[in-house]
Amino acid sequence: MDTAQLFKIFFEVIGGLGIFLLGMRYMSDSMQAVAGERLRRMIGAITNNRVMACGVGVLVTCLIQSSSITTVMVVGMVNAGIMTLMQAIGVVLGANIGTTITGWILVLKIGKYGLPMIGIAAFFFLFSKRERVRYVAMLVLGLGMIFYGLMLMKNGFKPLRTMSWFTEWFHAFSPTTYFGVLKCCLVGAVLTAIVQSSSATLGITIGLATTGIIDYPTAAALVLGENIGTTITAFLASIGASTMAKRASYAHIFVNLFGVAWITSIFFIYIFYVRKFMGVDPGFTNVSEGQMSAAQMTSCIAATHTGFNVINVAILLPFIGLVAKILEKIAPDKNYPEESHLTHLDTRMLQSAAALSIEQSQKEVECMGEIVETMLNDLRSFILNPNSEIKEKIFAAEKKLDYVQKEVTEFLTLALMQNLPQEAAMQIRGQLRLADETESISDYVANILKLNLKINDMGEKLSEEGLKEVLELHDAVESFLSHVNISIRESRKDVLPEAEVKTKAITHIMKDCRSKHLERVSQGKIPPLKSLAFTDILNSYRRINDHTFNMIEVQAGEK
Repeated sequence: MDTAQLFKIFFEVIGGLGIFLLGMRYMSDSMQAVAGERLRRMIGAITNNRVMACGVGVLVTCLIQSSSITTVMVVGMVNAGIMTLMQAIGVVLGANIGTTITGWILVLKIGKYGLPMIGIAAFFFLFSKRERVRYVAMLVLGLGMIFYGLMLMKNGFKPLRTMSWFTEWFHAFSPTTYFGVLKCCLVGAVLTAIVQSSSATLGITIGLATTGIIDYPTAAALVLGENIGTTITAFLASIGASTMAKRASYAHIFVNLFGVAWITSIFFIYIFYVRKFMGVDPGFTNVSEGQMSAAQMTSCIAATHTGFNVINVAILLPFIGLVAKILEKIAPDKNYPEESHLTHLDTRMLQSAAALSIEQSQKEVECMGEIVETMLNDLRSFILNPNSEIKEKIFAAEKKLDYVQKEVTEFLTLALMQNLPQEAAMQIRGQLRLADETESISDYVANILKLNLKINDMGEKLSEEGLKEVLELHDAVESFLSHVNISIRESRKDVLPEAEVKTKAITHIMKDCRSKHLERVSQGKIPPLKSLAFTDILNSYRRINDHTFNMIEVQAGEK
């Protein structure tokens, strides 16, 4: 075979692989855009129920068409403290089942329609003004590219059947013995680790098998190895993350290594029954010899992948607790602080699951609200009983929130630079506003503390009447902020009417306090500097009330 033909084969295969991978990316991005809100709700609804966590992993991975994205997302959420290790293991198990849907998509006999699908979908994607139509068109475009890319790879592989040195090289990895099976698994694992997409290597495997270059046992062994290779993505995502995030990454590796270990020990029995289950003679192994059709080969490969993962999950699901203990031994807790950042936001998630990373940043914004609520509670304690411990605690929290807001803003700004649907972009802008309003509240809490310290430094203290009025105003403001934080956590939208009543009530209390204060000033009961400090305290509470109401407006969807 001459050099020109070799280049032709290379370019056709590499071009087909590139189109296949791009199609997978388009499908994933479009599904995240179309079903992003539902996916985020699914992730947020995960409980310690292992079956539910596994089910969420299956559904999310089926929709976004990538177990790598799901596991990277899991690592990021464990790192952020949104998800526990037990929940993460459940989701990882489900992701292994969900990723097998790719094989069944390729079973569909619509490969010849790949190019027309690309053409028609491209027109809708380019010329439609409706965002939802564009993302649905992007989904069809991705699906068409997957089939067209697979067809190009198959056509590229066909001439290789006449190359004796190539077929002999593959025969060196033939799974005729147990060690032969392991060698094939290793090839599949290395190839997947390089490409970082089990779907791509599955496509290559199907292309080689349906053109008769490799037989079914070799394809089955390669597919099993691909389950190990795909764990590299989550492992890379865990580098520099917390110990808990590393354990989540190792969970993916452990689950797949364990599965491949037991399946290879019964490999020949397993593939015998797969062929029998799919209605193919258990003795048939090859397309080139006319024993199996290309469609039967594709179905058997997809069934091999699915069957292995379903059985492996069924075995491990009851022992999630034991798996978690093993992972704690593999990645023990460290004796020194691990975090270099105040938040757990992981920018690596933005590259693969930008639309879903909103859940991660939302938790950080909610955490900011809880910190401010705690600051207000501590401030009340200080007003009643001034002491240096509470003072330092409040100032430290205010300083921490400055840095947290900076990290959240940087993360969300990077998120806005990604290709996001309008709904997701609006949610990110809302989170930016919430972070800004919350940090502003912390500034005013610290300011009230400083004003109280100023009064104390004068050798003065709030009068009995003044203290009672301040505490009444403080309690109303703190209660309002608590109500807003709960509404944000519960994603309530019908909150504006009630919030308007509460904020007006607080304004009334503040004006009443000011009127009573001015009356005491007119009677000469309060020194001028103390009077000025007291007025500034009232104004600070008014500003906290304003910023809290701004938060509820964001939650209600007001601009």
